[in-house]
Amino acid sequence: MKNPIAKLLGVLPPGARLVVGGTVVLGASAYVYMALVGYSLGTAGAARVTMLWTIVMSVGWGLFQPVELELTRLVAARKVSGAGALPAVRRMLLLALAILAAACAVLAAAAGPIADQLFGGDRTLVVALAGGMAGLAVSSVSRGALAGLGLFGPYGTQLAVDGALRIGLAALTAVLGLHSALAFGLILVVAPVAASLIGLRGILADRAPGPEVSWRQLTSGLGLLIGSVMLSQLVVNATVVCVRLLAPKHSEASDALVFALGQAVVMARVPLFAYSALQASMVSALSGATAAGDHAEFRKVLTRTTAIVAAMCIGGGLPVIALGAWLNPLLFNAKDLLNPLDFTWLVLGTLCYVLATVFGQALMSSAQHRRQLVGWTAGSVALVAVALSPGDVGLRAELAYLAGALISAVLMLWALYRAFPSSPAASGHSGLDSRSAAEPLRTS
Repeated sequence: MKNPIAKLLGVLPPGARLVVGGTVVLGASAYVYMALVGYSLGTAGAARVTMLWTIVMSVGWGLFQPVELELTRLVAARKVSGAGALPAVRRMLLLALAILAAACAVLAAAAGPIADQLFGGDRTLVVALAGGMAGLAVSSVSRGALAGLGLFGPYGTQLAVDGALRIGLAALTAVLGLHSALAFGLILVVAPVAASLIGLRGILADRAPGPEVSWRQLTSGLGLLIGSVMLSQLVVNATVVCVRLLAPKHSEASDALVFALGQAVVMARVPLFAYSALQASMVSALSGATAAGDHAEFRKVLTRTTAIVAAMCIGGGLPVIALGAWLNPLLFNAKDLLNPLDFTWLVLGTLCYVLATVFGQALMSSAQHRRQLVGWTAGSVALVAVALSPGDVGLRAELAYLAGALISAVLMLWALYRAFPSSPAASGHSGLDSRSAAEPLRTS
């Protein structure tokens, strides 16, 4: 008889077990980093770094996670047909750098208003924000190539090194007594760029021949995917952003609430970090199944992943509801402003959000980017409606997160049900469009 842990590992998507360790380190780094921020900086400085972290992990992630996901899809499909990955990797790197340049141009043009609205007038944090985006641009290409090639060992190692550097550099900053928001912000630049060097050898080792990738092929789904991920990041980061924008500007009370809610969100999102261990392998497996026209494998991977993440959200969320209000001041030096009901809304929002992410990436893996975008758009509209309703700012922010995630999950599950009927024979097709399988090999 296998023990329960062995059984769980046996149903994970292929390669996920190799990513688990790296994901644990990267996830832990968020908690250690923010704890050191809370104890090293005052309330205002800690709130500014919390906003920096939130924007990097929302806007930056929204711009560059699609690069990773789309590159994973393209490389996995090319691998099924025996085509090499390097043509897709080279062009996707150029595209990521172009997106980065455009983002930096916007930051430079609006540096004053951004600093005033988000960072209490500190323009150096706008520079750190641009650097954080640069780190994500480089790491997204590296991770996307590794996942598409099935090199999950180096992928997991890259995650672990990224997390270890964040912990080590943040600890060094605290030990040296550098009570500077900028010093903590620059860690978000150095760690991902240095960690990206881990996967370079494996990527360059792939010398299989293959046709060039056209720019149209790279960008046809990327715009829709960027829209989807940007909206998904709006949903998952809504609590902190809503409080910052709707509460009285830069008062001691609003700064304290921003920091307290920011750390509460980090605790409630533990399952989201765990899902990161499954994401790369799931997208790779679903994309490979789409390219091969294997409807049964697609359904099996999606069903198992959904069951696993639901169990993780429930198992990880109950302790957060019970202990979160006590742990928040203890671990992060946050003000005692939240109660178990606040954590309940955040945990339920996370459950719905993770399910929406799984369903959305299943749609993306089968080249249904538009349906994914529709789901996140509807969720974002619901989020804004709840956030602008009357009532306490903190409660509105929490319920907005839950509403946006719930609506997105329901609509994308319905889209999957319509796209992949339970009986392929009943619909006259397998549910996997053979044209999407051939598309990644279209020549320029």
